[in-house]
Amino acid sequence: MGLFSKKTSKSSNADTTSLRSTGSRKESSASSLKSPLSNQFPNSAGTFTPSTPVIPEISLPKPPDPNLDPAAYLRSIYAVRERSRFVMQKAKDNRLAHFTVDAEKFDDAARFIVSIIKRDYAPDYSSIPPHGRWQHFDVGGRPRIDQLLASWGSAVDAQERTRRLIDLFLVSVLLDAGAGAKWQYKSKETGRAYRRSEGLAVASLEMFKAGYFSSDSTEPCQVDGAGLKKLTVGILARGLQVSEDNPLTGLDGRAGLLIRLGEALNNQDLFGVDARPGNMLDYLLSHPSTRASSVPIITIPTLWSVVMDGLSSIWPASRTQIDGTPLGDAWRCSSMPSSPPAEPWENIVPFHKLTQWLTYSLMAPMTRLLNVHFAGTELLTGLPEYRNGGLLIDIGLLTLEPHDAKRGLDAYYANAKRTGQDAMEVVPLFAPDDDVIVEWRAVTVGYLDALLVKVNNLLKLEGNERLTLAQMLEAGTWKGGRELAEVSRPITKQPPIMTLSDGTVF
Repeated sequence: MGLFSKKTSKSSNADTTSLRSTGSRKESSASSLKSPLSNQFPNSAGTFTPSTPVIPEISLPKPPDPNLDPAAYLRSIYAVRERSRFVMQKAKDNRLAHFTVDAEKFDDAARFIVSIIKRDYAPDYSSIPPHGRWQHFDVGGRPRIDQLLASWGSAVDAQERTRRLIDLFLVSVLLDAGAGAKWQYKSKETGRAYRRSEGLAVASLEMFKAGYFSSDSTEPCQVDGAGLKKLTVGILARGLQVSEDNPLTGLDGRAGLLIRLGEALNNQDLFGVDARPGNMLDYLLSHPSTRASSVPIITIPTLWSVVMDGLSSIWPASRTQIDGTPLGDAWRCSSMPSSPPAEPWENIVPFHKLTQWLTYSLMAPMTRLLNVHFAGTELLTGLPEYRNGGLLIDIGLLTLEPHDAKRGLDAYYANAKRTGQDAMEVVPLFAPDDDVIVEWRAVTVGYLDALLVKVNNLLKLEGNERLTLAQMLEAGTWKGGRELAEVSRPITKQPPIMTLSDGTVF
C-alpha cells in the first residue's frame, strides 16, 4: 500500500485503492491519508494534537525568470516581495510619489503593535495562531468551526472534514473583500449582528450549512461547481441579507467571482470529477513535490500554483495583462523602475492579496486536522490591505500628499452624491488601480517585514520563539489597524483611505 490511498465513498469503512504519488487522480470524492497519521489521534473537535515531528529541509523551486516569462514571474509568490522592495526603497529615502514618510513614527508603530500583542497574549506568545480565516468564524468567542466539525459525527473521516473546510474557507475568503461601513449580518443562529470580515465569515458559514453552494441536497455542507453556477446576484444578496437599507459594497463583483469559480472547478486534475475546492487536498498530498516524512510536507509554491493557476479564470478580465495573460491583483506603479528603459513588466507590482489570504487560510484546516506541514511559508508576505496599510497612516508614518488628498476628497464627495453615501468622517477615495493605492499597498508589504523584526526585538523573542509574520498580522497589525480606525473615525470605523471596491480586490 502506498503512502496515500483513495477511497470510493465517504464512509470510513470503504474499500481503498492505491494512489501513486504522481499527481494523477482517477477519482475525487474522497481519499484517506495513511501512515504519517497512524500514531496520532484527533481530539474531540477533530483536530490533531501530534508529537513534535522532525521536519527535513525541503528545497523550493526557483522563481520563473522574468526575462523569459514575465507573466509567470509576476503571478508567482516570489514576485510580491521582490517587486515591492523597489517602492520600499523610495520610502526609506522619503521619495515616494504620493506619501511623505516620517521615519521617527516607525518606532511608534512598532511599540503600538507590541502593546496590543502584550495586552492580548502575554506571556504566551506561542499561542498566537497564524493569520487566517478560521479566527473570523469564531467571532464573539463562539467556536463555530469546532461546532461544525462536531456536528458531522464520526462517520465523516478527517480527510473529508478537511475537504469540507477547504470548500468553506475558499468561498468565504473570496467573499471577504471590504464590506463597506453600512452592511451587517444578523446571525440566524444567535441573533447577533456582525460587520465587516467577521460578518462575511458568519454569513458564509451559515450559507454553507444551508446548502447555498452545493448542488446536492443530501450534502449541504460542500461547495461544488454545479452549486456555484446556480448562484445569482439575487440569491447571494438574500444569503448575505443585502437590501437597500443594508448595502454591501461590490455585491455584483462577489457574485461574479463565485459564478466564475464554478467554471474554474471543472479542472478535474485539481478539483476532481465532482468539482469541489476541497479535492485539492488529494492533488496536494499526491503531488511529486510533497514529502512523506514523519508528517506530510507540502511546499508553498505547490499550494500557490493550485490557488493561483487553478483560479486564474475567476478574476475580472480587465485586470493588468502581459502578452494577453491576466496577472490578477497586479498593477502598474509610477514608483517602479523606469530607467534605463524598462521592459513593460518592470513597472508592475503584484500583490495577489486574496490569493495570499486564501493560502494563509487554507493551510489551517490541513494543519489542524491532518497535521500537514508547509515548507516555504516565509515566501508569503504581509497582506497589503486597508487595515495593515491604514495603521501606517493613522500612526503618522505615512501622510498623503496634499494634492492627492484633495483629489481623493473630491472623488469621495462625487461618489457620495452618486450613491447617496453620507458625507461624514470624509476620507480620500481612489480606484484600486490608482497610483496612490498601488504605492500605498507596496510600501505596506515592505513596512510589515521591517516591523516584524522590530516587534520581535521589542518583545525580546529569539530563535524559534520569534513571532512569524503570520502571527504578527493576526495579533498586531491587522487588529491594530482596525482599532486605530475605530478611534480615529468612530462613526464609520473606515480606513484613512478608501477604495472604490468591486468586491474582488481587498
